[in-house]
Amino acid sequence: MTGISVLGTRLYGAGGLVLPHVNYTTILPELIVLGGMLFMLGISAMRVRSFSTQFYAVLTASIATAALVSSLYLWRDIERHGPFTAIAHSIDIDGFAVFFLVLVAVILIVSSFVAAGYLRRENIGGCEYYALALISGSGAMLMASANDLILIFLSLEILSIPLYVMAGFDQRREASSEAAMKYFVLGAFSSAIFVYGIALTYGATGSTNLADIAAFLAKNDIVSNGVLLGGLGLMLVGFSFKVAAVPFHMWTPDVYQGAPSPATGFMGAMAKAGGFAALLRVFVSSFPALRDDWQPIVWVLAALTLLVGALLALVQRDMKRMLAYSSINHAGFIFLGLQAVTARGVAGSLYYLFVYALLVIASFAIVDVIGGKGDSTHDLASYRGLYQRQPVLAVVFAVVLLAQAGIPFTTGFFAKFYVIEASVDAHSYALAVIAMASAAIATFFYLRVVFLMFGVQSANAAVPRHARDEFAGLSPSVGALDPVLTLTGADGGTNVALSISNWTKLALFLCVAPTVVFGIWAEPIVSFAQHASLLF
Repeated sequence: MTGISVLGTRLYGAGGLVLPHVNYTTILPELIVLGGMLFMLGISAMRVRSFSTQFYAVLTASIATAALVSSLYLWRDIERHGPFTAIAHSIDIDGFAVFFLVLVAVILIVSSFVAAGYLRRENIGGCEYYALALISGSGAMLMASANDLILIFLSLEILSIPLYVMAGFDQRREASSEAAMKYFVLGAFSSAIFVYGIALTYGATGSTNLADIAAFLAKNDIVSNGVLLGGLGLMLVGFSFKVAAVPFHMWTPDVYQGAPSPATGFMGAMAKAGGFAALLRVFVSSFPALRDDWQPIVWVLAALTLLVGALLALVQRDMKRMLAYSSINHAGFIFLGLQAVTARGVAGSLYYLFVYALLVIASFAIVDVIGGKGDSTHDLASYRGLYQRQPVLAVVFAVVLLAQAGIPFTTGFFAKFYVIEASVDAHSYALAVIAMASAAIATFFYLRVVFLMFGVQSANAAVPRHARDEFAGLSPSVGALDPVLTLTGADGGTNVALSISNWTKLALFLCVAPTVVFGIWAEPIVSFAQHASLLF
């Protein structure tokens, strides 16, 4: 039976169009997020005087919390009755989907608090930023649950289009508008490539449903599979762009640098969560029969992403660009789990994504604080002597950076350990060695920032631009050991206290506390990731 006739059987009966039964509880988290977004826009439009930024932050966090509770309800339902499909088999409700529903809800909660501090400081009112974040989050949720390539594409666009707008949200900065344009143009190309891959896959298998594709490949031995392999390759290109894998990473440094720092942190966490959710489900669940064809390609992508991300981060003098290449490096580690094509590999990738999401949000929350008014001070010299100006902030950032480096007693250590262990178990020894080498390289540029923050301030210590007007008689000088412009105060001192909003403090606590607690007691998240198995 052809794919068209199968589709007709599902949608049409003797009396005409037959709509599928919709069990709304299966998509309740997505409905809560989208419904909450519409409610937010409604009350904002009907009120003459706008609510405060803090109100919208609390409302966004409340909506995400409700989605989190409904996701845990689905998890309990799965534990009792097992995984199942819904809405004409286009939605999968399994541990894998619920894991990402929980992760996206957590990202929304923490990111809303980070944005509150930024929007208040920059005097940006309205609910638009939070509405965009909720729309993007709903797209990521749908990507994790989607069991059909067409739904995955639609979800991908729901995820991506708000991110394009958020990248250019600060219209007063040319760099922000430039970042949005670059992201949009390249994103449009990647979406077109992805759709072409879906078309070729449909032409080769006769279906866009992931379960039907897997069943077709299991029952049929395709002699000439050039069309199918072409479709797989194009879909992999589309996914690789979204998760910033080399060589499809070119947009990442410029967009990360130009976008507002809270938007960058949200983008780094949400885009990778949604992209890898769909990537893992499509390739591990639907195309295991062709693993000998796509596994070597993923091996190359992982190796390039690991090495290029780590090596190029070494030469960056801008903190946001350094973290952009760091994000690329992290994507390489997540690819290790996909390349292994094992349950342990998938669990390792899921654990890594959860850990990474909190760390990247915390990183850019601190970058936003250091950037100050206008979000423009991001050179590494701005972090010199941070411990003397803001000791708690320096300690928090040190924990976040060391966790990303994979230092023991942090969640980052377990994340790297699990994906490398999965790679070794899959006999990808060379790739595991490359991963460990890139981790060693990455440790250098993380520690460089830590040493800058805790180093003894000299008369040449750098001062953030937004704090320079507090000194009289400033004059430029160049550090002897660091080719970064530094400034000397007339009194030789640079102890300038940074202003940190209570919302940012709350967000940092929500990110750093799990990093430390679950770095010592890793069982809860590890068990959650291990139980989040794919529905085949």
